[in-house]
Amino acid sequence: MKLSVVMPYWLDRPPLEAVAIGATADRLGYDSLWIGEMMTFDAFALAGALARATARITLVVGPLPVGTRDPAALALGVASVSVLGGRAAHLALGASTPTVVERWHGRRWQPAVTRMRETVSALRPILRGERSAFAGTEVATDGFRLAAGAQTQTTIAVAAFGPRMLAAAAAIADRVVLNVVTVAQLARVRDAVAAAARAAGRPAPPITTWVPAAVTPGEAARAELTRQLVLYVGQPGYGEMFTDAGHGDAVTLARSGAHPRDVAAAITSDLIDTVCLAGTRDELREGLAAYAAAGADEIGIVPVTAEDAGGDGLLQALAPGSHT
Repeated sequence: MKLSVVMPYWLDRPPLEAVAIGATADRLGYDSLWIGEMMTFDAFALAGALARATARITLVVGPLPVGTRDPAALALGVASVSVLGGRAAHLALGASTPTVVERWHGRRWQPAVTRMRETVSALRPILRGERSAFAGTEVATDGFRLAAGAQTQTTIAVAAFGPRMLAAAAAIADRVVLNVVTVAQLARVRDAVAAAARAAGRPAPPITTWVPAAVTPGEAARAELTRQLVLYVGQPGYGEMFTDAGHGDAVTLARSGAHPRDVAAAITSDLIDTVCLAGTRDELREGLAAYAAAGADEIGIVPVTAEDAGGDGLLQALAPGSHT
């Protein structure tokens, strides 16, 4: 099992904390650094800065919503990080949510699965250095070629949740990414990905699971976790997952249009502990082991920083090689 770090986007934290987290993850020997985006930085710009601020850690940009960037823009972004940063960068794509794609960016969220399949199909030849020539029902690009050169080391991961996107990811991705899932759900997804890959005639891609984590969290850290879950609990796919885990009341409230503070009040400690790791160092390590046993080939730790600036204490406690 690989241990990696996921850049958190706690909205009440200093923006440049992201650079400190990346430097710490690099220094402590974590395998990869996953760099998505929310409301702070453009992901490719931050990845470029982190390429300069780190020495060896693998950089993965995303998951980025396929509804907000076309294949040429994605290829330009990852080539920029790779060439200017001096080492290969990787890419992760996802459907994101209607809030991000439709409300923030003014694009259509659906049909996300079709757009994902077509984006990956259009993108792979571009990364091989070929001139684009793709026309699908949702994605089209013609005549574009990377002047910076082929990015043959770049892999494409797909973040998935529902059965259709999971089937697509199993068929087209180099890696499947899951966010805030229970251990039991991860085991079921592992089996579904393996079955879909067999049907597609290929080996099952490895699975990366993202897990928010905090060492002995106090009130501020748990409040940070709660605010993060408010963003997800009512969203398509995530809501069904939380309902399956026994927290349907919070999902129903979130989907009723209730104020975020009321949704936050409905998020119990039990719900947090179901999809996050919060406890002593030994308890966190037991949690990581449980996710690994359920099928995670890589665990992306999302550090809670409200009481742990830069996630320094957490990342030191769980650093690769420190499990003795």
